[in-house]
Amino acid sequence: MKIFHISDLHIGKHLHFYNMRNNQIEILSQIVDRAKALRPDVIIIAGDIYDKSVPSAESYTIFDWFLNNLSNIEPSIAVLIIAGNHDSAERLDYASGFLEKHNIYISVQHPRNEDEYLKKIVLRDDYGELNFYMLPFTKPGHVRGLFEDGVVTSYDSAIRALIEREKIDYSKRNVLISHQFYIAGDKTPETCDSEQIYISVGGIDSVDIGCIKDFDYVALGHLHGSQSIGKSHIRYSGSPLKYSISEQRHVKSITMVTIKEKDSDLIIEKIPLISSQDVRSDKGLLSEIISRVTDKNKHDYISITLTDEDEIYRPKDQLEEHYDHILELRIENSRTKAQLEDSEHETTVLDPLEAFRLFYQDMQGTPMSMEEEKIMMDVINTLQLHMAAE
Repeated sequence: MKIFHISDLHIGKHLHFYNMRNNQIEILSQIVDRAKALRPDVIIIAGDIYDKSVPSAESYTIFDWFLNNLSNIEPSIAVLIIAGNHDSAERLDYASGFLEKHNIYISVQHPRNEDEYLKKIVLRDDYGELNFYMLPFTKPGHVRGLFEDGVVTSYDSAIRALIEREKIDYSKRNVLISHQFYIAGDKTPETCDSEQIYISVGGIDSVDIGCIKDFDYVALGHLHGSQSIGKSHIRYSGSPLKYSISEQRHVKSITMVTIKEKDSDLIIEKIPLISSQDVRSDKGLLSEIISRVTDKNKHDYISITLTDEDEIYRPKDQLEEHYDHILELRIENSRTKAQLEDSEHETTVLDPLEAFRLFYQDMQGTPMSMEEEKIMMDVINTLQLHMAAE
């Protein structure tokens, strides 16, 4: 069975206030084209469909367009979708019953009652049945009530308990779809700026791969860099687009996996996805930065660091004559380095709530409401309690 594994579409994403709508349509079109050409049996989307839990009308339209184009491919391709930490379960689950009639399956909720289990989709190929277990993003508090007191005390114990509860027959071929932060013992996956805010300090949201290693393939979402963790068959597909400067060296792709008979080696290939607008940084003198502009790169999302020692007249105005998507402009020379060294001696350590207030104001352009401050304070208190208990 041939599988396309993608995740972290983040439809509706803005990059430093630039709307990435056209970039996302371009890259989703490439995924549709690759599906038409390579004819996978299954397309897995492992969470974070939308960038916000309350997506814009435009975001709904883009995802609807994408699903329609996939469902129009003949012969039909099964599409399996789970919710990520960015997704609203209710909004993503809308019309799921209708979508299943078109071979599109969505799982947005963990089991909540004793008679509920992970959504399981069974598909067939020349080698028999292949079981797909769908595990959307889950917090310990979501499932603690399913187990005896003391069983679920962390993310790791929550996921482990859910998997064990399924009583999976590992003599059969099984695939897990999951959206969590997985580690392998003391080995952690590579992360980038665009996702680090969602990974808890101290790694309290981490899940060890020990509880999922017996699956034949594990299709992960959550991290934006394509990589395996601990075992070659446990993989993050990565996001299909670059969503921060820290991702500039990523090679975005579809992870294509071919599963044959039980215990045979997987065939894992990467199908490149190329955006017409790159996300990158450049550093040098103003004249050097300008000299490097081309018809191909002038529309890139670019972070620029100028190293000129002399004062420059309106550097951003000069650069904007050549680059039309400047993300940030920094000056780095002997003067600014000296200022930085001076400021390091006067560093003020902010309390977590005040730091988040400043971050929220910077990202949203508006102060936090009283309700939002209360929610954030509850989160901080919970984290501090967890860390104190370790």
